[in-house]
Amino acid sequence: MSQLRVPGRDTAYVWIGRGVGGRPAPAGRLLRRAGATLLGRAEAEIVVEHGRDGRPLVAVSGAGGRVELPVSVSRCGPVVVVAARAGGPVGVDVERCRPLPALALARRWYAPAEAAWLAGRPADGQAVDFLRLWTAKEAVGKALGVGLRDGGLCRRMPVPDDPGGLLRPVPGVARLRVGHPCVAGGLVLAVAVVADPPPVGLVVVEVDGAVGPVRGSGHVDAVRNASTERTSLPVVVRGN
Repeated sequence: MSQLRVPGRDTAYVWIGRGVGGRPAPAGRLLRRAGATLLGRAEAEIVVEHGRDGRPLVAVSGAGGRVELPVSVSRCGPVVVVAARAGGPVGVDVERCRPLPALALARRWYAPAEAAWLAGRPADGQAVDFLRLWTAKEAVGKALGVGLRDGGLCRRMPVPDDPGGLLRPVPGVARLRVGHPCVAGGLVLAVAVVADPPPVGLVVVEVDGAVGPVRGSGHVDAVRNASTERTSLPVVVRGN
């Protein structure tokens, strides 16, 4: 069982699994790893299910009854990311950095203030900045349990001028925070939580393609030979 748990502190944990040969890493194993770490049970005792809303659910049963763990999953090509938090709701989203019509997409989908902020950013970084806002919106929607429904793309996010592990308040939404842990390999990662103060801690760990022993923290190697990709980005918007 992993020994990552930080005693006495509300912490969101993120596992990054890399697939092998272009195949996605097994999300089920990452979810069982999350359950074992935060519920204090062997991985074989952890049950991975889907809730009524279709989202993944991690649980364990014992003498004290059934205990469920809030989790979130995101996929991008062979990379699978699982977030878990014993203290309350959590959401995660990952995207691969790539060229895209950032300004056209922002004008179509984002709040005017966000589109204006993006237009003022250096041209060579606008695609990444667009993805930072996008992943934040996705992660927040997952933490709230609503996804991007009901105007989720227009929900204002804190401007990610200084990406890092800091979880910052979401404008106009009480108790909601989102941040962008730094990971390598051309990935943009966002994590969101619903929580009261004090701040929630954040731990990011990479595991190998078979979800074996932990190899490091806050780092993921470059992803190569990806044959598939799953993304929530809308179709490309042509023109202005």
